[in-house]
Amino acid sequence: MTGYAVSNRDSEAGSITLEIRSVNSRFLDLQFRINDDLRMLEPMLRETISARVSRGKVECRLSFGRKERVTGLAANDELLSALQNAQQSVLASFPDARPLSVKELLCWPGVLHEAQLSQDTLQADVLATLKTALAAFIESRQREGAALTSMLLSRIDEIEAIVERITPLVPAAVEQFQQKAIDRLREAIGLAVADGKPLLSTEEMHERVRQEVTLYGIRIDVAEELTRLSGHLAETREILKKGGQVGKRLDFMMQELNREANTLGSKAAVKALSDASMQMKLLIEQMREQVQNLE
Repeated sequence: MTGYAVSNRDSEAGSITLEIRSVNSRFLDLQFRINDDLRMLEPMLRETISARVSRGKVECRLSFGRKERVTGLAANDELLSALQNAQQSVLASFPDARPLSVKELLCWPGVLHEAQLSQDTLQADVLATLKTALAAFIESRQREGAALTSMLLSRIDEIEAIVERITPLVPAAVEQFQQKAIDRLREAIGLAVADGKPLLSTEEMHERVRQEVTLYGIRIDVAEELTRLSGHLAETREILKKGGQVGKRLDFMMQELNREANTLGSKAAVKALSDASMQMKLLIEQMREQVQNLE
């Protein structure tokens, strides 16, 4: 599912910005864009997000901007003492050498450094920022999920209407086939005579018709497929009604629905059944594409 959220937080040391965005994916794929000095927080971020998100290609961006404060600067006394000793040693050997100025000392690498921010404090601030962003992110995905659920339910209604429409077609097709079989057999018997008499009696003809009709009825019988379709549709509706993490369960239901629709198409003896199978598969494919977006 797609989603987006951003959260900003100002702390004593600086400003924290955390952004979460996701696009559709069948599995959870977490990617992080983090400043190098905050890389040690990635395991905490990964664990927190994984606990609440199970699907989607999720990108998390974390940035931290320190405040520029003079009070945050401190001198490295050990380095200054070492520089002083080194300078005295040099001046003892070269009395005419110029001593280091204050500016040169302050610019010496390592003499000045910012007061270190407590890692525990920084982690607590980042975690608070993440929780705020994650709550907004999940809320945005829930809104999208509600819209997708409405769409899926409408497709279920359409497929159920198709099932209801085609259920009476099979008995009608069998009856139509029976009449055609009788007409064709009568015509054939009329042509096949021996010594002026038909080769089959009326009773034998009717028995032969019953056999053909029975075999035809077995071949095109889709009552079992329609029953399973109705059951799968009811189960899909129930899964959507319960909510929660439904993506993987709905993936399975789409496979089952598609299997029954394919079987229905392979058994189609009349154009109406074949058209119905194609309509169902189109609707199921639309559902399958969207189901992959649900968590």
